[in-house]
Amino acid sequence: MMFRNLVPDPIARLPWRVIVPLTLLVFFGAAVLYSAAGGSMKPWALSHVLRYVIFLAMALVLSRVRREHFKEVSYPLYGVVLFLLILVEAMGKIGGGSQRWLNLGFMTLQPSELMKPIIVLVLARFYDDLPPSMTASWKMLMPAAGLLVVPAGLVILQPDLGTALAICFGAFIVIFLAGLPAGWFAAGGILAAIAAPLAFFFALHDYQRQRVFVFLDPSKDPLGTGYHILQSNIAIGSGGLFGKGFLNGSQSHLAYLPEAHTDFAFATMAEEWGLMGGFFVLAIFYLILRWGMTTARQAPDRFSQLLAAGMTCTVFFYAAINLSMVMGLAPVVGIPLPFVSHGGSSMMTNMICIGTIMAVERWSKTGRRSLS
Repeated sequence: MMFRNLVPDPIARLPWRVIVPLTLLVFFGAAVLYSAAGGSMKPWALSHVLRYVIFLAMALVLSRVRREHFKEVSYPLYGVVLFLLILVEAMGKIGGGSQRWLNLGFMTLQPSELMKPIIVLVLARFYDDLPPSMTASWKMLMPAAGLLVVPAGLVILQPDLGTALAICFGAFIVIFLAGLPAGWFAAGGILAAIAAPLAFFFALHDYQRQRVFVFLDPSKDPLGTGYHILQSNIAIGSGGLFGKGFLNGSQSHLAYLPEAHTDFAFATMAEEWGLMGGFFVLAIFYLILRWGMTTARQAPDRFSQLLAAGMTCTVFFYAAINLSMVMGLAPVVGIPLPFVSHGGSSMMTNMICIGTIMAVERWSKTGRRSLS
């Protein structure tokens, strides 16, 4: 109450419950990137903070968009991003053996990142328009599956299995929460388990199969494909309870740890800040994800509930897969840790998710005020 009396009302009404922990996490990530660069704000820490400031402003603008406008633009935005994915196949920029980017001159865009929140938006719109009695109909599952399969297939062709899985995860969350029978998902899981061996031998690329072998036993190729995860485990394990101290990480500073500023930023952090630093990161993610799911539960309608829950779970997928990967609990995929790792596309996607959840929270508050 005192806070509202000291500052202007528009500032007091900002969603500080998520802005404060999010800012703490971003600045902690900047400290990690500062250390990874050998004690320099460039090239990663400064751009990390600047991107956050820009995308936070974008998220706050997004939070002011009305529910009806979100629904109106859902299908057009889906069509635009789908077109960009097709352009990637036709004329995309190749990097690291994959074709994932479009060179727009003033920036390099990765359309597959945009599809992560867009698939949640378009499926939330689809199931909101669908009468609840028709949700469990096989005929109505086909259009939803079509909305998912086309972009996921285009992303797999790039090839980018990690991003394709992220798109599918957000979509499955929306479809499940929309009310599809749990038995359908159980049957799908059984079919996936049966198809997995065939996909492993006939659908995956050689490097993707190698990642699975390395996940099972990294020591089989310690200087090749197993190098990343072994060095990550060494960095995390050597940090102990309180870490080696800020700027004292040997794995990242001596260039033993690959991608110390992106995919393996958590390992860089754990070496210097130890288990306590890891607990801090997990605690911040807990606060952000709890805020997102609380917003989804309190949302005023079906569209808002599906939208907030899907966006929250998209952020969760990013964090869960990256943390599992760096600790050797999942195969290595190119998914950075949200708000900690350096990367403009990742920051943009996650801040779109945060801004959308902020919008749903505002819709809930506006609805309660109009009823009082």
